[in-house]
Amino acid sequence: MTRVAGIDCGTNSIRLLVADVDPATGEFAELDRRMTIVRLGQGVDKTGRLAPEALERTFEACTAYAQVLAQYGVPAERLRFVATSASRDAENRDEFVRGVKEILGVEPEVISGDQEAEFSFTGATKELAAHEHLERPFLVVDIGGGSTEFVVGEEHVRAARSVDVGCVRMTERHLVVDGVVTDPPTAAQIAAMRADIEAALDQAEESVPLHEARTLVGLAGSVTTVAGIVLGLPEYESSQIHHSRISYEQVREISERMLTETHAERAAIPVMHPGRVDVIGAGALVLLAVMERIGASEVVVSEHDILDGIAWSVA
Repeated sequence: MTRVAGIDCGTNSIRLLVADVDPATGEFAELDRRMTIVRLGQGVDKTGRLAPEALERTFEACTAYAQVLAQYGVPAERLRFVATSASRDAENRDEFVRGVKEILGVEPEVISGDQEAEFSFTGATKELAAHEHLERPFLVVDIGGGSTEFVVGEEHVRAARSVDVGCVRMTERHLVVDGVVTDPPTAAQIAAMRADIEAALDQAEESVPLHEARTLVGLAGSVTTVAGIVLGLPEYESSQIHHSRISYEQVREISERMLTETHAERAAIPVMHPGRVDVIGAGALVLLAVMERIGASEVVVSEHDILDGIAWSVA
């Protein structure tokens, strides 16, 4: 077994996975998995730059992760740091790269949307491939903060596309007025957000055969939070959420609820992370729009995603 680590730094969160992996047998033993909301993409859609306070939050999380890596004895050569949408879009991403390298000893790879999709598909489907009752091909949908990845494939990726709709980007673009999130959003705001999402789905369909999918697999915090709410969990419990199957009707109900409740009502939901309270409505709406576009009756929720794909790539 080889001890490896992966870090996924997205628009809304930065996550760490430490695992022992045997590429020959496919054995994967998770040792530590953690997530910190840093909102690196704060304001990027509007300004094109990473905000100083967002960088500070991200570097603080990296410092904490450096301590975890030392605790597990993971050397720099077995750590892969992948940065996605926010840092890909920012003019001052060199400042971000320098800071990470100083703290962790590795240079973050600012990957393309297509690379992001490849990692997501590997992480999400490696276990699911053993479930013979799940029809192929899979459509893996990774709803991030700044972008959403669509990947169709059987055992391997057949087609992939990343589009610029995510829970943070949609919230900031459509639900923020004078620096404050509308609480709850108006019908006009929701309609404008939905129009953006539909346009992005049109883009995705230009290169990814969405309608050929037989099993929809949903990844990332928006999807897992919706699942946790549907399951009525008293607290976030990964083992209960992983591989749960959520119906279209349940997703529609939660999406409508998240877009009509107040901040306080959403914050009171037991499985809701404080960093997702203002963006969950947009994330749930993206998931709903995807399900309606392809006529999916359910979504298989996976806790294993791009982070697991990154770890496999190190091994």
